[in-house]
Amino acid sequence: MCVEVFNDYAPLGRFAVRDMRQTVAVGIIKGVNKKEGSGGKITSSLSNTTLSAIHHGKDKVHMNLVVVGHVDAGKSTATGHLIYKCGGIDKRTIEKFEKEAAEIGKASFKYAWVLDKLKAERERGITIDIALWKFESPKSVFTIIDAPGHRDFIKNMITGTSQADAAILMIDSTHGGFEAGISKDGQTREHALLAFTLGVKQMVVCCNKMDDKTVTYAQSRYDEISKEVGAYLKRVGYNPEKVRFIPISGWQGDNMIERSDNMPWYKGPTLLDALDMLEPPVRPVDKPLRLPLQDVYKIGGIGTVPVGRVETGIMKPGDVVTFAPANVTTEVKSIEMHHEQLAEAQPGDNVGFNVKNVSVKDIRRGNVCGNSKNDPPKEAADFTAQVIVLNHPGQISNGYAPSGDAAIVKMVPQKPMCVEVFNDYAPLGRFAVRDMRQTVAVGIIKGVNKKEGSGGKVTKAAAKAAKK
Repeated sequence: MCVEVFNDYAPLGRFAVRDMRQTVAVGIIKGVNKKEGSGGKITSSLSNTTLSAIHHGKDKVHMNLVVVGHVDAGKSTATGHLIYKCGGIDKRTIEKFEKEAAEIGKASFKYAWVLDKLKAERERGITIDIALWKFESPKSVFTIIDAPGHRDFIKNMITGTSQADAAILMIDSTHGGFEAGISKDGQTREHALLAFTLGVKQMVVCCNKMDDKTVTYAQSRYDEISKEVGAYLKRVGYNPEKVRFIPISGWQGDNMIERSDNMPWYKGPTLLDALDMLEPPVRPVDKPLRLPLQDVYKIGGIGTVPVGRVETGIMKPGDVVTFAPANVTTEVKSIEMHHEQLAEAQPGDNVGFNVKNVSVKDIRRGNVCGNSKNDPPKEAADFTAQVIVLNHPGQISNGYAPSGDAAIVKMVPQKPMCVEVFNDYAPLGRFAVRDMRQTVAVGIIKGVNKKEGSGGKVTKAAAKAAKK
């Protein structure tokens, strides 16, 4: 495992503990003893061709946006509709989805299918994986992460949320729907809590399905939901004065881009306007590179392509990088974002990058990529974290602290893990703990003891590049 002290590399210095399909604790790493690495894998030589780079929308602010909320809150439909309205998908594709959806009796799913690409998801009508799309507003380029709301897929939701700069919390405003989502067993509370714990400090709340016959665009329902959700968000840690509540219909398009005539009582911004009002994130370009992997793909004719978001630092083609805790060293051949090649990847960029002579078996989701010459990430021997218990499963048994209790905990990973101290790399230095399908604690990593790596894999390309 590769982890870091929270104060050094915050994104790698925090973690969540899951048990029985829910988060039971979170932690912050205080110290790490690292293994010294040698003999790792280094790829064979690469061509010195300089990639011509088009960094899409670099004149605009680039923001990563996660859409969270209870299952069936309308996340995929509203998000798909927004992407369509902003020109992120053409009319012909939507018409194709509409025809296919109607054929299996799910005509209302046409916008959701923009994001729900997998056949299994289409037939079940729920989002299992996280989907990445982009769209532009007058001021920003947004990469949208549609996170699953179904309880069984909470791990995937955590992966998506951990990469976001801001969140849209989608609320089902229908009678019965809102109450199910906000209940102790619903996902509305847990998603809001996890978003805050995972560092998503800006949030827009959409009161969706205002067109439903149980709501009929009523201001009273909007006011009721805003009051209850606002009170919960305040308890979680959000400033309610900075959270905008927008009544929308993800299906009909009310208040998405243009003001709705159906809700003349609402005087606030549309969803797109509210997104443009979000504060641009601070990008830590001067820190050493940290890029946690979301996935690793094998692409024919190209090779192994790890995918993830740059949390800190800069990555360029030709860089020699090390993956921890896998302890594999190789050279970056090329970098792409949204199918366009980049001359460099900066913090906040969701990228895929080609590495040579590294197989998909060598590295995996959860590994952290860093520059081999500048404080590379290392496996954590142990780490110290400040953990706060949020709720426990009722009866407190051995090993459980009461709700609200906080403790400094030393944690020793059972499997290789890479974390960082929160103050150094915030995204890698915080975590949530799940148990019995709910979040029971959150944590911030204060210190990491790192293992000094040895016997790692170094590819020929990395060895050659290192001599340059």
